[in-house]
Amino acid sequence: MSVYQFSAPAMNGRQISLEEYRGKVMLIVNTASQCGFTFQYQDLQKLYDRYKEKGLVVLGFPCNQFDNQEPGSDEEVQSFCELRYGVSFPMFQKMDVRDGNAHPLFNYLTAQKPFEGFNENHPVARVLIPLLKEKHPEYLFGDSIKWNFTKFLIDAEGNVIRRFEATTDPFEMEADIEQLLG
Repeated sequence: MSVYQFSAPAMNGRQISLEEYRGKVMLIVNTASQCGFTFQYQDLQKLYDRYKEKGLVVLGFPCNQFDNQEPGSDEEVQSFCELRYGVSFPMFQKMDVRDGNAHPLFNYLTAQKPFEGFNENHPVARVLIPLLKEKHPEYLFGDSIKWNFTKFLIDAEGNVIRRFEATTDPFEMEADIEQLLG
């Protein structure tokens, strides 16, 4: 079993099988436009620009499950990402990434790589962790996605290699990406 068995609708509505990315290293990220981690779009784009010719693809999956931080339509999300951050990596339509209506891809990803904790020294963690404890303590249990900008690194054979929480900035993953790209 691998990520290649899953598909999702791209922003243009076309159903995309992850099989289309066979042979590439993938970084799958659940995203949001009004989040304390939204700045990560900029560095995700920089990583994509730096490594796309070597075989990296970043895949963005917007989600509105975390305090309504992605309230816009798919068109608004796409426009925001392109205009504000110059995002050119593939973006998919909004979807749920946790709980009963979670897209099967994210159920698979979280089953492969469980939650290992947040980087509590990250500046935004000082806001995120108390917020979760106060408003969403249920998010802290189990291996589900905890917040926006959870990232999964997939090797060129479709295996889930690592999970990085929102409190891992994109360039902190660079060595892992380079290792998979060879």
